[in-house]
Amino acid sequence: MIQETDGLPPSRRVWAMAAIAVSITLAVMDSSVANVALPAIASDLKVSPADVVLVVNAYQIATIMSLLPFSSLGEKFGHERVYRAGLAVFTLSSLACALSSSLEMLIVSRVVQGFGAAGLMSVNTALLRFIFPQKQLGRGIGINALVVASASVAGPPIGAAVLAVAPWPWIFAINLPLGVLALILTRFLPYTLRSNRRFDGASAVLSAATFGLLTVGVEQFTHGQSLWIVALFVLGFLICGALLVRRQAGRPAPLLPVDLLRIPVFALSIATSISSFTAQMLALVVIPFLFQHDLGLTAVQTGLLITPWPLVLIVVAPLAGRLSDHINPGLLGGIGLAIMALGLVLMATLPPEPSFVQIGWRMALCGAGFGLFQSPNNRVLLSSAPRERSGGASGMLSTARLLGQTLGATLAGLALGPMLGGHNGASLALALAAGVAGFASLISFSRLAATRRS
Repeated sequence: MIQETDGLPPSRRVWAMAAIAVSITLAVMDSSVANVALPAIASDLKVSPADVVLVVNAYQIATIMSLLPFSSLGEKFGHERVYRAGLAVFTLSSLACALSSSLEMLIVSRVVQGFGAAGLMSVNTALLRFIFPQKQLGRGIGINALVVASASVAGPPIGAAVLAVAPWPWIFAINLPLGVLALILTRFLPYTLRSNRRFDGASAVLSAATFGLLTVGVEQFTHGQSLWIVALFVLGFLICGALLVRRQAGRPAPLLPVDLLRIPVFALSIATSISSFTAQMLALVVIPFLFQHDLGLTAVQTGLLITPWPLVLIVVAPLAGRLSDHINPGLLGGIGLAIMALGLVLMATLPPEPSFVQIGWRMALCGAGFGLFQSPNNRVLLSSAPRERSGGASGMLSTARLLGQTLGATLAGLALGPMLGGHNGASLALALAAGVAGFASLISFSRLAATRRS
């Protein structure tokens, strides 16, 4: 029967969150764990470095294409069903990745793995609304943010550790026992609301085409593809996007949640999320170039100096989640993004020969600011949507994150490229990231007035 109580009992809640933690760790970690293995994969499969990059991009593109369709399926058939199905697909496709004997087979397996990951990410935060009581929702979102942050940091080191003792297929094979464990734990997930409406297959195809064309077009532009080919992708994106919006207009629960975007607090939270992740990705892409090219540091030193950002974020995110149960998330997010913008300004204006301490506390400041923003923003985004539209809100949350990261990577490529780059390209990019973070801070503060009007 449908769960009518406010959250799960505490004992079952622990096991449900264990299922969430293990499975979302796998999905987030696999977006970056293969990066360090690309040279080994290229050598083993006898392909060029340019071609092997598709192993990473195929996963990302498949994920962003299918987030909104899977969130809509979650609202119709139950979030926990979509979650289990996504986890099963992810686990089986991990085995296919490990057994791949050609680049083509590996890319197809990674596409399927990306679809499985989208099944997890699309309804992940929606499930939190049924696992935790409303008064503790911020705590649950804080824990989830901690898991996501930890997984995003853990990918490259875990990949390097596996490659030190085993060949590259084991990077994907380690998902199997953890995936099976998570599948067993999903029996503790709550039974969620179902909708009687029909699934809109045509809108699902248009949604996948819209976000797929946008992502591929951005990727082609970043890699120096001719402008007319990029223009074709952009034109396709605009056409499919216009058809999608037109088809969704007036529907009571559209796949593209235009109904939720009419809620001012929700729309402002989406805009804040896209802007903040743009700033974060832009900074994290260019900082290694700043350290190694401009400051002459080694790769090992670069890795150690980047660490304060995620480490402080991991500490601050769950604390911010608890605070958001008592303090307006718009205020917390605005303050956090202002702190992040200050940290980025200080990074852009480093002295010519900075000490490790001078770099480390600036990186920590950036991580603290982003951590103070992320959990409260996710809380207000999820709680501002009606309970029966939790799937749409969850899908938009993940879509906003991936869109922001894609835009940030594109801006980083422009800043470091021959058109805008140069000797101070990394510093200029950090200044731009600070400006984007400051803009996101203003959007977050504007939610205070929107909340009062609501």
